[in-house]
Order: sequence, then structure tokens, then C-alpha cells
Amino acid sequence: MIATLISIVAINQLHAEEANEKAAELNHLIGEKSPYLILHARNPVDWYPWGKQAFQKAKKENKPILLSIGYSTCHWCHVMERESFQNKEIAEFLNKHFVAIKLDREERPDVDKIYMAAYQAMYQGGGGWPLNMFLTQDLKPFAGGTYFPPNDRQGRPGFKRVLATLAQAWNEQGDEVLKSANDIHRGMSESLIKSSVAAGEITGNDLAEAMKFLLQGADGKHGGWGMGTKFPQVCHLRFLLRHWYRTGNKEAFKHARLTADKMMQGGINDHLAGGFHRYTVDDRWLVPHFEKMLYDQAQLLDFYLDLWLITGDLSYRAVAMDISDYVLREMQHKDGGFYSAQDAQSEGKEGKYHCWTLAELKALLSEDELKVATRWYGITEKGNFLDHSDPEPLLNLNVLHIAEPEWKTTAQEQKSLDSANAKMCNARFDRIPAATDDKVLADWNGMMIAALARAGIVLEEKKYHTAAIKAHGLVKAKLWDGRLLYHRWRDGERDQSQQAASYLQMIAASLTLYQTTLDAGYLDFAILLAEGARKLFYDAKNGGFYVGTDRPDLVLRLKDDFDGATPTASSQAAYQFLRLAVITGREDFRKIGEKTLHGASASIKASPFSFTEMMSVAEMELGEQPKLVIAGKETSSDFIKARFQTYRPHLLLTGNEGKVDAFTLTLKPKDAKTTAYYCAGKTCQAPVTEVQALGKMLGKKTP
Repeated sequence: MIATLISIVAINQLHAEEANEKAAELNHLIGEKSPYLILHARNPVDWYPWGKQAFQKAKKENKPILLSIGYSTCHWCHVMERESFQNKEIAEFLNKHFVAIKLDREERPDVDKIYMAAYQAMYQGGGGWPLNMFLTQDLKPFAGGTYFPPNDRQGRPGFKRVLATLAQAWNEQGDEVLKSANDIHRGMSESLIKSSVAAGEITGNDLAEAMKFLLQGADGKHGGWGMGTKFPQVCHLRFLLRHWYRTGNKEAFKHARLTADKMMQGGINDHLAGGFHRYTVDDRWLVPHFEKMLYDQAQLLDFYLDLWLITGDLSYRAVAMDISDYVLREMQHKDGGFYSAQDAQSEGKEGKYHCWTLAELKALLSEDELKVATRWYGITEKGNFLDHSDPEPLLNLNVLHIAEPEWKTTAQEQKSLDSANAKMCNARFDRIPAATDDKVLADWNGMMIAALARAGIVLEEKKYHTAAIKAHGLVKAKLWDGRLLYHRWRDGERDQSQQAASYLQMIAASLTLYQTTLDAGYLDFAILLAEGARKLFYDAKNGGFYVGTDRPDLVLRLKDDFDGATPTASSQAAYQFLRLAVITGREDFRKIGEKTLHGASASIKASPFSFTEMMSVAEMELGEQPKLVIAGKETSSDFIKARFQTYRPHLLLTGNEGKVDAFTLTLKPKDAKTTAYYCAGKTCQAPVTEVQALGKMLGKKTP
């Protein structure tokens, strides 16, 4: 019972903070729904939300704009808020010389994309959050940075000095500032034109070269990529598995599995409550920033399901169940749907909720439990975590990680470890939890719905599938008005923006639910969303999908060109439109998918790290694009289960009714029995009417 109250406590805490703010001196963010914006509502900085009121104020008072972009679980966003935005001296200067706008990048990814691209163009790459950009009154950037300390520190310019320098430049060299902003804007516009290169085929050799490049940059000891800060980079991992599936490349599979093993053993994995933190600050997956993001849980759930199906290794199944249980317990809205994230900090301290001192464990555990737990999790007196950004950090904290993965515990040792885990879990649930960002985002919910729907069938756990259906219903009820899909819902209110990722990830969710239920209503909704996405976001001339719609508050329309923490809109669009084309037979969907895929060919060849999700789509196009048609309803659930018990990443499941292609409509049950047809185009293998025969037909590919 205590465990189920965690997210409720955290959310009630957030709502209590919102109510208390009314008694304090508030700025213009108090009416907002974003928890990140609400966090800044009591700052002495006179923050405005992104919108006409702020834009008009800047013009009326002839002031430049500070646009500060972040999100609720961002570590350095919290640091800068504490150091600078709560500083009355800084706030007074900022309010006098600038119009200050706060933006939640998760609410407006289209705006964030523009100014992150501008920052990278101005400063030759890099980037991160908080992103602090200085704009003219027509929203064109002329200067920017990420995290600024309040005063000059370790080679970083202080925020006070940055503000003073830019205010002086605006007042004394205003014409030059405007010229610089126009030059930057013109340069970005010209680079967009140049980037619209001719489409080309993506060959098997292209993907083999990309894989070689990817593996050359891989960390062969700890898994993943890079030698410092590490993110899961699931788009990369998914491509490794898809490439192995088509080509049999054992090195690709080997690295995917190494990364999976090291992540699930490391501190990035929450060994008590399940779920994964966003990233680690080291190359061993040991010490994370402790925030948890919904999109990471969705993609890693899918990844570990893949590995479970390929290998039959029970540890991957256990991780998949841990992720699923965590999401249902702590990230699920009571009416369905899923929250966005959980913060890294509790009571203003990073690690306070998740970490342990040896003294705490000595007081909590029996002698046998302590002996096993300290060895298993590598607990020491000194600890392994210190928050260097905190002026008064907590000391001797231990991040739990599996210190000796090869240790084979005896039955008694395992019993003691299980008992220790239960005690530690319950004790942690009694702590004040990190805040939960309880906004419901259509795109991240789409990712979680698709992953949980599949998990329910693969793991034979109905509650996961039921949660996916319920979440889909909430998104449709709260964010779909019959014509447009909105992006964010929170506290009974939806926003007014449309984002490409929301449409495309909800297409993915709808197609997965269609395949796991054969309910034609989900296919109908996927088609509606696809038609809407084409109208709102598709670049018919050059292929690809814009991040956002054509709006007056966007100085540029950009396409995302990097499959990072989540797939780009274009990568997801190529995948979903090609899948829809196979199911429906619609030529217009096929052309959109192919044009979007082929439009990325130059980028894939020039920078394979950038477009790994798009390369997974290319793997599908190069291989067979089969479908499994289920005709009949009597035992269709058994046939569905059989299909999802094998790793066949490109096999689409469809019924023989509704808006499927004309050929599929002709496939009927044999001898009054539910019948499965395995088809590629209009060529089908002999139909089967027994579930066991279908399982044998689908087979299993092993490394």
C-alpha cells in the first residue's frame, strides 16, 4: 500500500506548492500548467510564459528577450534556478533590462528545437539545458548559452556579467545587435535550403558501413558509446538488433547485449523500485543523475523485451517486468495515461531518496542481510556518490549497483538478499519522494502505450496490456477533439499546440494496439492521425516532417536531424507510414514513407551516429516486409500471442476486416476455423489453423 502512494504523495506535494504560491509574491507563471514553469512562479525574476503578452511587452519597452528553456527534471536547471533566478540582485537587473520568458521544452519542443539549433549554429555545436537565449523583439537570437553560474567560475562567464554585457550592447550598439540577429537568422534559413538535398537509395552496403562506424566508436568494455557521460541511446541499440536480424552480424548483437547487461547491473538501473535513470556521469553506468523519464522507460522496455525473445535469458524478462511495474505503480494517472518524469532531487538534495549510507543499512538490516547486501551492491563506508554542484552535499552516499555480477549466491544468501531488498524498498518508500512531473504528453504516452501493449502479450501479464488500452483511451478523450491532436494535458486542461511527435507516436501506439487486439477502431484512428500528420507536418517538396506546425511564434520551421533520446519525427514518420502502407495497401502512405526515408540518405552516409532510428527503418525496407493475417475470431488471441512470442521486428499482424488492403479482405477462415496467413505482398504460404503450426512457421532466430 505504501508503494502505491508514492506518486500520489509527490503530486500532492506539487499541488500544495502551487496553492501556497498564491500567498507569496508571484510572477506571470502562476497561471501555467507546467510543473517546471510553476517552480519558477515564486522567483523574483518577473517571468512570463512564451506568448503574445511577453512579446508585446518587449516591443513596447524596447527590451531584448531572455528566453530560458528547461524542464522539470533537469539537474542544471535546478542549480541555475537556485543560484541565479532566486538571486534578488540578478533578478532586479534582469527585470530592468530584459523581458524574461520561461519555457518548458517538453511542452513546446518545436520552439526548443529552433533555439537549440540556433545555439549550435552560433557556437559550433554543443548545447544542453538550461538553454538561455537572448532574442530581439521579433524573436531572432543574437546571443546565448547553457548553464551560467552567478559569477565567473572555472572559465565560465557569470550570469551577472553576461546580462550586463548584453544590456550594454543592446543600449549602445543596438543596430549591430539587430544586424547580428538577422545574419544568424539568414544563415540558418540558407542552411535549411542547402540541407534539402536530393533523395537517394539506402543500400545494404550503406548500412554495413554505418554499422562498422558505430561499432568502432563503441565502448567494448562497459557497453554503450563514449568514455564519459553515458545515455542509453536506445535508437543505436535498436539498430544493432535490426541489423543483426537481417544480416546475422554477431558483433552488432554482441554489443547490444553487452550494453544491456552493463546497464541493468549499473546504478542507472533502480534495483529496488525498477525503472532506469536518464544517464550516468561516468562511463561505467554507475552514478546517475536520478531523474527518470517516461520515454526512457518505454524504449528500454521494448529493448529488453527484444532481448528476452531473442535469448530466452530470464534476467531480461525480469528487467522488463521491473520497468512495467514501476511505471504502473508510480507513473500512472488514476484515469489512465502516464506522467512525464520524476525529479532527481528530494528535499532539494540529489541522491537523498535513492541512495544509502552504510550506517542506515546497519540500522535497518539483520547481520546476515547486511553481509549479503553490502557485497552484492558494493556498499562502503565512504560511498560512491557526491553531488559536487551542491554547496552542502550529503556525504557517504552509496548508489546501488551489482558489484559482483558473477557471484552465484547460495539459497540462504539469496533469501537474505531478497529480505534485505524488501526492507530497503519499504524504508525508501517511507522517505519523502522526488517530485513527479504529472503532465501527460501525447508523444511519450504513445511510446509507453506501444511498449506496454506489447509487454502484456510477450510477458503474458494482462495488467500491462489493460493499462495500455486505458492510457490510449485517456489520450483520445483528453487530447483529441475529432480533428486535431493536442500535445499536453494536465490538471484538466490541454495545451493549444500540435507537435509532430505526438501524432506519430500515437500512430505507433494505435498500430500496436490494433495488432494485439485486431480491433479495427485502432487502425481507423492510426489512419486519421496519419492523414492529419501529413497535412500539418509533411514537407511534400523535400520529404521529411517538421517538428511543429506553421505558427506565427516560430521564426523558422525545422526538421529534427538527430535520433537522440527519442527518434526524430521524420524517422518515426518513415516507419509508421511504411507500416500503414503494408496494412492498408495505400500508395500515398508508401510514397510518403519512402520519400522521407530516402531523403535521409545523405545524412546517414555523412553521419551514421545521427540517424540510427532511420537506419532501422532502412533495415525494414531492405528486408522482407511480411504480414500475418488472422482470419476469424474464435481463437484469434492465441494466434496473436504466438506471433508476439518470437522476435520478428518487421512482421505486421492484421485482421481481414476494416480498412486493410483489398487482397487481405479476400483471405477467409478455412474449415470454419481461425486461420493464419503469412504473406509477402500477394504471395502467401499455406494457411495454418493450429496455433502450434503457426509457432513453428514463425520459428526463432538465435545469435
